[in-house]
Amino acid sequence: MFIKKINKETLLKPLQIVIGIVERKQTLPILSNVLIEKKGAELFFTATDLEIQIATKISDDSQTNQDESITVAAKKLQEILKVLPEESKVSLELQESKLQVKADKSKFSLQTLPAKDFPKVLDQFEHSKKIQLKQAQIKKLFGMVQYAMAQQDIRYYLNGVLLVVDGDNLKLVATDGHRLAFTKTTLDKEYPKTEVILPRKTVGELCKLLGDTDDEISVELAESQVRITFFDTIITSKIIDGKFPDYDRVIPTYTNHLALDRLVILQALQRAAILSNEKFRGVRFILTEKNLRVVSSNSEQEEAQEDIETDYHGEALDIGFNVNYLLDGLNNTSANTVIFSFGDPNSSLLITVQGDNEFKYVVMPMRI
Repeated sequence: MFIKKINKETLLKPLQIVIGIVERKQTLPILSNVLIEKKGAELFFTATDLEIQIATKISDDSQTNQDESITVAAKKLQEILKVLPEESKVSLELQESKLQVKADKSKFSLQTLPAKDFPKVLDQFEHSKKIQLKQAQIKKLFGMVQYAMAQQDIRYYLNGVLLVVDGDNLKLVATDGHRLAFTKTTLDKEYPKTEVILPRKTVGELCKLLGDTDDEISVELAESQVRITFFDTIITSKIIDGKFPDYDRVIPTYTNHLALDRLVILQALQRAAILSNEKFRGVRFILTEKNLRVVSSNSEQEEAQEDIETDYHGEALDIGFNVNYLLDGLNNTSANTVIFSFGDPNSSLLITVQGDNEFKYVVMPMRI
């Protein structure tokens, strides 16, 4: 017997932690599999796509047989466990090259591949730097910038988040060339300066798996890898080898500031977005004394217009932006008040939030 009777929920939980990086269609069939290793009373689950590896474990005192390991199709095993009745007791048994999954009167037979062929990511952390943070803290920081990452840009170094450790500062930056999000926090002590670019997929898994708790998380930074450890889970990721843009030069300093209720401007932009051009998604800000007019139109000559009373006393301004970029920034902060800072009609918009001087979101203008 590979695994004796175990609650399906107990088995499903670690599987769901590692399965996010598993693709059904892989050039190497074993990359569609999860590695399950039984070592005494502990069960280890590992998945990889060769760029990222996620490993986690659970303890079960009933598992006392000899140590064994196998790889099996991750998505199929997950789907089987999901549809079994609640409180089902599941047994896994190896028979030749098949894994027999049994629960009450149900039985499933899955193909396996040898554990020795599973390509674990080799650790390269001999001279790494380790920082400690709270889970909720790092999750919030990633949430404030991750939406600005590029998706499949030919400038591969934009397809991720720049993480900078500099003295007692931790900075996170993301940009796709059209907008840039920046945030930072203070660390418990000083560290040598280190910069790494975390791949988009790694950032996505972190945002999904990290909890809103004060539990500690350790981040180890090496020359070509990052290792993040929390609970019983370890994420090991390659980093993007490239030179990130000089973000300090992108963040402007302005004298024209406009304080807005975040929900008021968010909802006005959501309404304006309905009639914006489907391809370019443009929206205009027409800024005059004590008034901000939000205007959008499309190729069918439809138009939306909304006026918001403000405390603005600067120069009149007419400037266009991609409404989706604005919505991204406003949706990913919980502040009640946001500050829009403007230059001239050809300058970017700087969005900051009241009560957090460390967050900055820059959106490039567009012609409408």
